[in-house]
Amino acid sequence: MKRKLSSIFFITLLTIFMIIAALFTLSPILLAVMNSFKSNGEIYTNILSLPTKWSFDNYVTAFKNTNYLQSLFNTIWLVSLSLFGIVIVSSMAGYKLARTKTKLSKYIFGIFVISMLIPFHSIMIGLVKVSHDLHVQGHLWGLAIIYVGIGSPMAIFLYHGFTKNIPREIEEAALIDGCNQFTLFTKIVFPMLKPITATIVILNALWIWNDFLLPLLMITDKDKYTLLLSTKMLFGQYNSDWSKILAILILALLPVIIVYVFMQKYIVKGVSDGAIKS
Repeated sequence: MKRKLSSIFFITLLTIFMIIAALFTLSPILLAVMNSFKSNGEIYTNILSLPTKWSFDNYVTAFKNTNYLQSLFNTIWLVSLSLFGIVIVSSMAGYKLARTKTKLSKYIFGIFVISMLIPFHSIMIGLVKVSHDLHVQGHLWGLAIIYVGIGSPMAIFLYHGFTKNIPREIEEAALIDGCNQFTLFTKIVFPMLKPITATIVILNALWIWNDFLLPLLMITDKDKYTLLLSTKMLFGQYNSDWSKILAILILALLPVIIVYVFMQKYIVKGVSDGAIKS
């Protein structure tokens, strides 16, 4: 009886703790949503209070002033192009490095792993200089190439680990039946990489969609702004309209939050499956 009461008490205490932790984690988003319905003056007066009048005027104004639809299209195009490059390059590289048992392949794989530890800020200035010299700065396709370069090491690491779960006998049977290397990868191996591919797509989509710094460094034309970069239009030299800024941030984050809620189980499963044998 005592053990049962102790177990119930522990579960109740743990549940309360998890609820508090969840509310603490969600508090910035809740505050942003709440203050996006206020006027700018009301935000400065009391940021923690509920709006005296709930109004969607901030969302309407932010939608118009930031050219939301164009920014949304730019973001979707950038994310799609970047994900396509990351998946194609990383899946082939990860598979080949996992199946090639030489010192050179281990050395190359080690370079990719080590590159994951390099902070972006340490290469930021050099990256901007190189992109300017190569005439890719200011273009969404140029920004996508940079995302492919930065996102590939982690993706290669995950593909490399996941490939080890695929039995070699399947590939050997396909080769005996007359498959060449390209057909073997595209028709046999890549379909079996779907779980880890889903994880890589989701993780990188969240990263690219929510990134502000790299588009800020690379894109100067307002017609090519991404959703988060378009918030820069609402910042003035002497004053910033935080009510409109919060409104556009909520509009920018809402699609990716919805996708994450429905796809989070694939993220957890893919990361664990991909890293377990790396």
